[in-house]
Amino acid sequence: MRHHVLLVCALLGGSLSVGVLRAQVHAEYADSIRITRHIPELGYAVVSADSVLELHVLGTKRADRAWPAAEQDRFRIGSNTKTITALIAAQLVHQGKLSWDTRFFDLFPEMERKARRCYRELTLRDLLTFRAPLFKYTYTDAVPTRADLTGSEAEQRRQLAAWGFAHAPQRSKGSVTYSNLSYVAAGLMLEKATGRSYQQLVMDLNRALGSNYQFGAPNTADSTQTWGHDARLLPEPPMDNFKLAWLESAGNVNASLNDHALFVQEVLKAHAGRSAMLSAAEAEDLLFGRERFALGWWRNTDASDGRVAEHVGNPGTFLSKVYLHVDAGRAYIIFANVQSDEAAEGMRVLYDRLIEHYAP
Repeated sequence: MRHHVLLVCALLGGSLSVGVLRAQVHAEYADSIRITRHIPELGYAVVSADSVLELHVLGTKRADRAWPAAEQDRFRIGSNTKTITALIAAQLVHQGKLSWDTRFFDLFPEMERKARRCYRELTLRDLLTFRAPLFKYTYTDAVPTRADLTGSEAEQRRQLAAWGFAHAPQRSKGSVTYSNLSYVAAGLMLEKATGRSYQQLVMDLNRALGSNYQFGAPNTADSTQTWGHDARLLPEPPMDNFKLAWLESAGNVNASLNDHALFVQEVLKAHAGRSAMLSAAEAEDLLFGRERFALGWWRNTDASDGRVAEHVGNPGTFLSKVYLHVDAGRAYIIFANVQSDEAAEGMRVLYDRLIEHYAP
């Protein structure tokens, strides 16, 4: 099976590249990485606040099928969903519908009594900056089970948050404690403050940006869309993954490269003081307001000590990497429909080449 999969990928070569009259500077190089690193479909974009410098999608939607890649192909972006959640939160704070200092239990007082005391003062900012030592829950955890949480998806997310607040805290070696439950709780706060579901809030963002973010695996709604693959290149069939619905605001969005390019461009515009969504100061806070991890973004620097806000999504059968070089006014987005160490290394090599070419 693996031999057949790799043969299909090799035969596809670079002939399936899709572009819209954008520069082809790195398409051939990216496709060589795709083939040698056994990535069925690879997409990348380089954008500034006002233009798309490169955007290409190469390969096949499914490793064992000759389904040519297309520019509007959708990829699960995993934890890059957190950057979307943080931007929505920043908008609501900007609009005065919430404060960064609003406690979770200010909005959900009925849940406070059963919560451990160490969680009772947690604010929206604490949750979105991983300053809450909540249990490190993810979709691979065995408990709670589907039978443990009942009612609508929204009700199940509330029960999951309550379960997390009753759970013993993580032991943290530093100030940042990674937990998907932090973003589940933050998502509940956004819903409560607006009276709108998280999906409705994302649809509001779609209308503002002209994007088309969706939810779940792309091939669930359309079996001819992009399929994810595990490290053995086995395609993941369409499925209703209830745990991903629990983690909606933490990692359940799918997007095309165009969708996410529009999002990234708006963040760059905001940081430059040219967005109606956020002021420059608010965008600075979003990206760099706290050490190590700000509001949805990890802090880093490039080789020239320029500041970089970044995030990686790895939901099991896809990979997404997004890097905002804000001081250079440029961002890099790389998507793959396989999750493997080999693919991750190939994406890093491509990223390094793109930086080398586009660095000021």
